[in-house]
Amino acid sequence: MASSSVREDKYRLYLREDSEKNTKWRYGAPPNYDAVNKLFEEGRTKVWPPGSLEEQVQNLVKSWEMEMFHKVDMQDYRSVDPKKYTFSLNGRKPISLEEKRKLGGGYIPLLQTSLPEKLRPYNPYEETADSSHKAFTTTFPRGFALEILHVYSGPPVIVYKFRHWGYMEGPFKGHAPTGEKIEVYGMAIFTLDENSKIVKVEFFYDPAELLGGLLKGPDFDGSAEDAVASCPILRNTG
Repeated sequence: MASSSVREDKYRLYLREDSEKNTKWRYGAPPNYDAVNKLFEEGRTKVWPPGSLEEQVQNLVKSWEMEMFHKVDMQDYRSVDPKKYTFSLNGRKPISLEEKRKLGGGYIPLLQTSLPEKLRPYNPYEETADSSHKAFTTTFPRGFALEILHVYSGPPVIVYKFRHWGYMEGPFKGHAPTGEKIEVYGMAIFTLDENSKIVKVEFFYDPAELLGGLLKGPDFDGSAEDAVASCPILRNTG
């Protein structure tokens, strides 16, 4: 479904009325990042100067995340070259955009695991892009903010350290909310081509930092979790 009511976002390069009016959005409308932008501005540890390499990288990564999670048609992607693009997690074999979608898309490629099935506290391979998005936006109703802590090299090969954080204010997979801050640190490498399009993404981080904090709460009534997750506002948070 195309939308003609795109709200400009100061941190996401391609969320603009003029360039996104015909975009097909996964949840029927452009995402609203007001809540997570507020969380970011209140909780960030770095304020990068306008136009600095760090600010440019931070906005590029936020734009990439927005497109990966919310755009339906790969031809609507502006941050990446869909034909060349590959993604890998923690040194695994790179996968194409098409393979990424077959895997499930959304959060699933970022939560790949080698643990035996019976030892997985959260099994990404049993999820879909929609079910994983619903689970995490329910858990983090204000979003999961991102900041760039350090940029070690600039384009065409961008190497950076990142921090993600949010507050577990909603249930997660049968576990009650704790209200605690969940933080994840890691490294990533983004390779750009001659047209400044992302053609290769490599992430290195420990998913247990995220999942460990989400499983600390006591057992929770799943029917109440479903009621929270059905909220249309939460479905559009980033």
